[in-house]
Amino acid sequence: MKNKNLDMSKDEFISVGKKLINWSAHYLENIESFPVLPNVKPGEIKNKLPQSPPESAEDFESIISDLDKIILPGITHWQHPNFMAYFASTASGPGILADLISSTFNSNGMIWKTSPSLTELEQTVLIWYRKILGFPENFKGLVYDTASVSSLHAIAAARENLNLGIREKGMSSIPKLRLYCSEHAHSSIDKACLTLGLGLDGIKKIPVNENFEMITEELEKAIQEDKSNGIIPMCVVATIGTTSTTSVDPVDKISEICQRENIWLHVDAAYAGVTSMLPEMKKYFSGIENADSIVSNPHKWLFVPIDFSVLFIRKHEVLKKAFSLVPEYLKTNEDSEVENYMDYGIQLGRRFRALKLWFVIRYFGVEGLRERIREHIKIAHQFAEWIDKSESFERLAPTPFSTVCFRYKPKHIKDENILNQINEELINEINNTGKLFLSHTKLNGKFTIRLVVSGIRQEERHVKEAFKLIDGISKQINY
Repeated sequence: MKNKNLDMSKDEFISVGKKLINWSAHYLENIESFPVLPNVKPGEIKNKLPQSPPESAEDFESIISDLDKIILPGITHWQHPNFMAYFASTASGPGILADLISSTFNSNGMIWKTSPSLTELEQTVLIWYRKILGFPENFKGLVYDTASVSSLHAIAAARENLNLGIREKGMSSIPKLRLYCSEHAHSSIDKACLTLGLGLDGIKKIPVNENFEMITEELEKAIQEDKSNGIIPMCVVATIGTTSTTSVDPVDKISEICQRENIWLHVDAAYAGVTSMLPEMKKYFSGIENADSIVSNPHKWLFVPIDFSVLFIRKHEVLKKAFSLVPEYLKTNEDSEVENYMDYGIQLGRRFRALKLWFVIRYFGVEGLRERIREHIKIAHQFAEWIDKSESFERLAPTPFSTVCFRYKPKHIKDENILNQINEELINEINNTGKLFLSHTKLNGKFTIRLVVSGIRQEERHVKEAFKLIDGISKQINY
C-alpha cells in the first residue's frame, strides 16, 4: 500500500484540496483565455489515455498533470461567457462549493432515516424556491436530476391519475392513451412516452401559430377526435420557453381546456421558469396556477451546478401511488411521521442536491438573483435590436426571454436553400474560431442560428463582441 491509511490522509487531502481549489479558481478566473470549443478530433482524447488501469498507486501530481495536458484541451467550456449555445448551464462559486460538501457527506437520501438533513433541507429550500417563483402553496416540490426525468415522473403521475390499474396490470389491458404537446415541445417528452409504454403513436403534436405557440383550437379538435375514436386523452404538455425559440404556449387557455376535459396539464418551464421571479415577466405565466405539474431547472439559469431539476406537483399523492414500493429492509419506525423521497420516483438513491440551491440562494439573495436574470434579458434584447436594425440579418422568432433566433440574409439572395447553406456555413465558421459557440435549429424549414444569454459570467461586452464576430465572418462568406 502507498501508506498505512485506508484512504487519503488528512494532510494529503488538505494539500491536494488546496491545489484543486486553486486550480478551479484559476480556471474560472482565466476562462476567457480558452477557446470555447476544443480543437480536437473524435478519439483524440481517448488515444492519449492508457487503455489499462494502473497496477500501482499514482501520486496526485501526475493526475493533475494529465488533467492539464489531456483532459483540459478536450473540454467544451460551458462556464465560458462566450458559450451562447443551447441553454447554458453555468455553475457559480457557492454552487461549486456546495457540490464539494455534498460529495464529502456522500449522503443517500432514499429515506428520511438515511439522511434527515437531506430530506428536511430539500423540503425547506423547495418551499423557498416556490415562494421565489410565486407559485401557489398547493404545489409540492421534488428534486430530480434533469427536466427529462422530472417530466417523465409528471407524465407517469398523469397516467396513474386515470385510475386504470396500470400499476398492477401494466399497459396491455387498457385502451390507447394520448399525450398532446406542440410541435416545439422538448424531445424529452417523446422519450418519456417511449419509457412509459405510450409509444410515439401515443403523442399528438399540435400545430403552432406564427409565433410558434400552440394553437388551442387545434388542441381541442385533436382531443375531440381522439375521444370519438375511443382514445383516452391523458396529458397535455404546455411549454413556457420552448427549446428552439423560447416561445410560450397559451397556458391559460390550455388549462381551461384541460379542466373542462379533466386532462392532466404539465408545464415545461425548465429554462424560463426562473423568470417567474421577475414581476415584469409574470405575463408569460398566466394560468400556471391551474397546472397539475411544472418543471423548472435551477441548473439552467440560476447558476446551480448541473444536475438539478425541480418538479412542482399538486397531486403528489398520485405520484406516490405510482411509484411507492417499500420492501421490508427499508421500513423504519418513523415512516408515519416523515417523508421518504424514494416513494416519489424510479430511483432509490438520491444525492444531497438541495445543498447547491441552498448555498446559491443564501449567497446571492433573491434580489441578487433577480438582478442577474434581469440583466441577461436586457442584454439579449439589445442583441435582438442589433439584429433588427441590421440590413444583413433577420430575426426569425420573438425574444420573450434571453434567446435570440436569427439568420444571415443578404438582400439579393432569395433562394431558401442557398440561405440555409450560407447560414450553416456561417455557424460552422463562427464555432471553428473557438471564440464563440452558437447552436442552431430549423424554423419553418429555415436554418436558424440561436444565441443565448444566461451564463453568470456574461456581460454586455461579450454580446457586443459576439455580434461583431458574427457580422465580420458573414461578410467573408462567398456566395
